[in-house]
Amino acid sequence: MQDQSHEHRAVLLHEALDALRIAPNGIYIDGTFGRGGHSRAILKQLGDRGRVLAIDKDPDAVLAAQQEFADDPRFSIVRGTFAMLEQLALDRGLIGKVDGLLLDLGVSSPQLEDAARGFSFLKQGPLDMRMDPERGLSAADWLALVPEAELAQVLRDLGEERFSRRIARAIVEQRQSGAIGTTTELADIVAAAVPVREKHKHPATRTFQAIRIYINRELDDLSDCLQQAVGVLAGAGRLVVISFHSLEDRIVKRFMRDQARGQDLLPPDLPVRDVQVRNTLRIIGKPVRPNDAEVERNPRARSAIMRVAERLP
Repeated sequence: MQDQSHEHRAVLLHEALDALRIAPNGIYIDGTFGRGGHSRAILKQLGDRGRVLAIDKDPDAVLAAQQEFADDPRFSIVRGTFAMLEQLALDRGLIGKVDGLLLDLGVSSPQLEDAARGFSFLKQGPLDMRMDPERGLSAADWLALVPEAELAQVLRDLGEERFSRRIARAIVEQRQSGAIGTTTELADIVAAAVPVREKHKHPATRTFQAIRIYINRELDDLSDCLQQAVGVLAGAGRLVVISFHSLEDRIVKRFMRDQARGQDLLPPDLPVRDVQVRNTLRIIGKPVRPNDAEVERNPRARSAIMRVAERLP
């Protein structure tokens, strides 16, 4: 049963369904179940022989899925990361048989709104930020150990934070007098270290983004998943990815472009015939963004961008 106290609205829902071109007997993988908005909509268009395999790191999301879809034999969910895509498909005999793979990246509304998860700088809670709170270091544990130079690099590279060095220095100085254990403690440290304010943006936004991405290996998992996607998809199967910040979108854009070009991955002066060009995808349409009405209903959709590619036969 969906937790109504933390309602999650699937972004670009109708656009994603159109891009997937749901076939009644098709096989689809929802790599980021969240609270099931996309999976639920896909299942509504499937017949008895259709199938949805969902994946999510978050045990709360997995529990919600198991409760809601317990009686639907067309649906199954795995707790883990979409970087496991190839192995999961191999175990189920789905290599080269998947008609659509959907990745809706980023953090779900329930994760952001639950203070106990530690994702939000607006609500006091333990400084955790793990999508799977039972695996790996929490943000607090990592901040207690990370060298200042490494922290500054993470903030710069994953948060695109121009005051990364100032913030890293402030965090290291603060931890010398005591552990940084809550979200609001970290947010206050960052706010005090940042000399310039961006309009309509909390000064800790980029820092929290960077730490969350690092703790959860989000960009590494995305790159790993994309490399496996081509082999999992059937001919004419669709890859649909919804990103929420430029770092994610850059990875998706480059991957789709490189797979579509094929020959451009080879040295420019190397003579090759058309049959030797190993392009595996074709890009479908232009990038899609939410319309004004969706952004008004769901402000978190404002930065979303969807890219679509199709597996060549």
